[in-house]
Amino acid sequence: MTHEEFQAAVNYWKEKDAKSVKMERSKLAEAVEAYIRSKNTGALATGAGDFVRCTPLEYSYHDGFFWIFSEGGEKFIALEKNSNVCLAIFDGYGAPGGLHGMQVMGRAEMVEPFSEEYMSHAAYRKVSTAFLEKQKPPMNLIRIKPTRIDYLCSEFKKEGCSSRQTLVLEE
Repeated sequence: MTHEEFQAAVNYWKEKDAKSVKMERSKLAEAVEAYIRSKNTGALATGAGDFVRCTPLEYSYHDGFFWIFSEGGEKFIALEKNSNVCLAIFDGYGAPGGLHGMQVMGRAEMVEPFSEEYMSHAAYRKVSTAFLEKQKPPMNLIRIKPTRIDYLCSEFKKEGCSSRQTLVLEE
């Protein structure tokens, strides 16, 4: 592909979104939250320099954040250098017109082990203090503040809206 062809591909959704029918923000926010809460698994993309990683993992969502307990792994190579992440949450593809998934862009930060916030999330997840204290080294807790969510849902077309909607949470 030429540079121009790459740029055309980059701009495809920007141009399409500029002309699309938008859903009312409050209704979109409700739909986004419902979908996030209906799932607990996603793929976390991290990157820094030439290193990229996409890790399937379990998440929970509360207080406006995604929370992920993790023993470790190569995703931490990138997390140390770049707090920008993308979490993909999606249904399996079934057939045309069955699109359902989202890309959650946001910023990740590490929560200090055994801090009040760490223990509060452990209680939310019903993870016992005794279990956490046995983990050597301690479990890592990643907290992600979503900044933008691109939600793709074929069902939106039934409401007269584009199947791709964007919810900006932070400029």
